[in-house]
Amino acid sequence: MENKQLALFKKNIENYTGKSPFDSSLLIATQGDIDVYFSPFEYVNTEAKIVLVGISPGATQAHNANVAAQASFVKGLPDEKVSQLAKETASFSGALRKNLIAMLDEVGVNTRLGIISCSSLFDENKHLLHSTSIFRYPTLLKGKPISTAKNGLRLDILKDMVTSCFDDECRQLDSNVLYIPLGQGVADILLSLRQNGKIREEMILAGMPHPSGANAERISYFLGRKDREKLSTKTNPDKIDNAKAELLAKI
Repeated sequence: MENKQLALFKKNIENYTGKSPFDSSLLIATQGDIDVYFSPFEYVNTEAKIVLVGISPGATQAHNANVAAQASFVKGLPDEKVSQLAKETASFSGALRKNLIAMLDEVGVNTRLGIISCSSLFDENKHLLHSTSIFRYPTLLKGKPISTAKNGLRLDILKDMVTSCFDDECRQLDSNVLYIPLGQGVADILLSLRQNGKIREEMILAGMPHPSGANAERISYFLGRKDREKLSTKTNPDKIDNAKAELLAKI
């Protein structure tokens, strides 16, 4: 899979109607039940000190990126600037961002970076942040946004995004950058890259619940907002406690 595709899809983004980011005009590749669509998430912030690694851009993120890129093209901005603004606008946008900020501050990432709160990573301190995904481009599995990265090194269409896109991003980043994996299977892929010498294990801060609304109870417990006794049987408090302790020890 080509590492840079903005130029190929420029006209399609300029003509984006906003109805769906999963439009056939934006389709990059298909394999079995998996479809990969273009959205401008190619910019790499090489000055970053922290990297947030999700599974794949969801519908809201992809739509926001497409709209931001479309507006930038209207202004006549160069492709690299278009890509940067689109990614900064859309990355971990929506309700995800609020939950993510709270958890990062909870384990002291803000202190490690020397900032008051990680909310500033999306504003005045955005130069410290690189947001990305194991699967760079919006990916559907059986017509729905992919919710796990477990097959990321098994299926060719997914592995291609890891080896041609994510690997390239890692090479451009500082060797001391912190990686925060978010989502099922993401940490495992980061650890496999560690084994290949591309990422140091001590720089991988795994264990935070995914910041989506579906994890509301786990997030509340992680943040100390819900007591253990009030948790449903779906939440494993010991697992969360152990993961949080490991994060605090690393940071």
